[in-house]
Amino acid sequence: MVSREYDGLAGAGGVKDVCRQLAEALVSHGGCHVRVVLPCYGFIDPLALGFTAVAFNPNRTVFSVDMSYPEQERMEEVSVWWKSLRGVDVYLLDSPRFSEKTGVYAYTAEDEKHESWQKRGRGHYDYFAMNILLQKATLDLLILLDQRPDIIHCHDGHAATLPAMMRELSGYRHFFCNTGCVVTIHNAGKGYHQEIKDLAFARAVTGLPQSVLDASLLAGSFDPFMAAAGRAEMNTVSENYARELQETSDDARTGWLGHQLLKRGVRLAGITNGMNPDDFNPAYPDRLGLAAAFSPGEGDLAGKMCCKEEMLVSCSGRKRWGSVEQSGHLSQSADLPLFTFIGRLTQQKGVDVLLETILLLLAEGVEPFQLLILGSGDPELESRLQALTTNPDLVGRICFLKGYDVDLAAKVYAAGDFFLIPSLYEPCGLTDYMAQLMGNLPIVHYVGGLVKVMDGITGFVYHKQLSAELASAMQKALFLYSQDPDRIITMQKAAVKRIHDHYSWPDVMEKYLRLYRKACEEAGP
Repeated sequence: MVSREYDGLAGAGGVKDVCRQLAEALVSHGGCHVRVVLPCYGFIDPLALGFTAVAFNPNRTVFSVDMSYPEQERMEEVSVWWKSLRGVDVYLLDSPRFSEKTGVYAYTAEDEKHESWQKRGRGHYDYFAMNILLQKATLDLLILLDQRPDIIHCHDGHAATLPAMMRELSGYRHFFCNTGCVVTIHNAGKGYHQEIKDLAFARAVTGLPQSVLDASLLAGSFDPFMAAAGRAEMNTVSENYARELQETSDDARTGWLGHQLLKRGVRLAGITNGMNPDDFNPAYPDRLGLAAAFSPGEGDLAGKMCCKEEMLVSCSGRKRWGSVEQSGHLSQSADLPLFTFIGRLTQQKGVDVLLETILLLLAEGVEPFQLLILGSGDPELESRLQALTTNPDLVGRICFLKGYDVDLAAKVYAAGDFFLIPSLYEPCGLTDYMAQLMGNLPIVHYVGGLVKVMDGITGFVYHKQLSAELASAMQKALFLYSQDPDRIITMQKAAVKRIHDHYSWPDVMEKYLRLYRKACEEAGP
């Protein structure tokens, strides 16, 4: 597997979870030998984590990768670290281009302190070169190790140019002639393709023939997903998202990627992401840093109330959460329903609609509730949220925790009664699983992978991306909370059962194995 993220080492979204959990399932349930390759970012200390430097012979620990620029032939040196993590061979590619980065995809506040032009949240200026170095170095590493894998699984646009380079460049074509490729599109939205407009730079750094670049354009830019067409099996992370991309006008949000792939004869497979329920099992509170044990799948919720009470006490004052900044506070009234949100603060995640909805509910005078938000993102949305916490009618009812912390996230999942996912679009969604396993019923916009939430059975849904629609779904949840608490318990049980029955990784892994076999057949001699 080739990825920019891997849970426990580097992450910025759901890709990290999918990569680790799928890799581990392939090892433990599929009997596969799995290697994962990712960059060694500046925030990773391989020695402290127990990684070992890879030596290709007694005197060689570094290799050079062709990273030419237009009119300038040049090489970049890479060294490699290795460690087996739960049976998965994980390789970290160490290079100045990676080690100087303190964030996975974007500059951090630390970067901005050192270089004012590296604005927090802005994507890395050399993102395309980072991606190409990762992909070329992966192929070079396999050659140095004399390993010819059956499959190379490329995660997202960051790794989607690899199949084209592997098939088209003479240094790779023969060695990997029997290796199949799978490209998973985790997010096809504009800005997620890792495309580049500078075609001269793309040609120089990839080494691809001009004819390949010309055939890989989308809206005038070289698009890695287009380059993968015909050279890899391609899938996205839910059946419904694949359908939306290739059969509906929702594909306009991607620049019509899905329809252009269809014109090339590429029918996207849809494989809904899985979840390892044990990773979010509140029956083992010490693993998650929770105040008490509970089991939503069995209707045992006494411990959940303890977790809620602890969170409310923490949010009633000004508790320090490391780098997470608190705005607003909550009351200690555990009997009030608690809505929660964890994620990036962007329009794609529907935060603008959520803000409008809160004001709408306030104007309509609905029964009291509390709202706890954990995340960061668009500075404008952050400012609007901070302002909302000072609204006289909402003081003590809204708390905004700006930033992210994995331990704090677990506490929020465990404390919440309802989990808001008002995404404009959502390829799969993993936070709904996490919330359900913690007895936190999701309220979702019925799009993409969120259609796995069953209205009134495992959560609540609304169909149009309007504040009035979200408000209506929230009011349904409030009604059941106060008038039919037994129904809430029934839904919590059903949600956990459905994850175990349909979305555990051993089941999802079988679908990937079928896709891998198809890719191997396509690559065969």
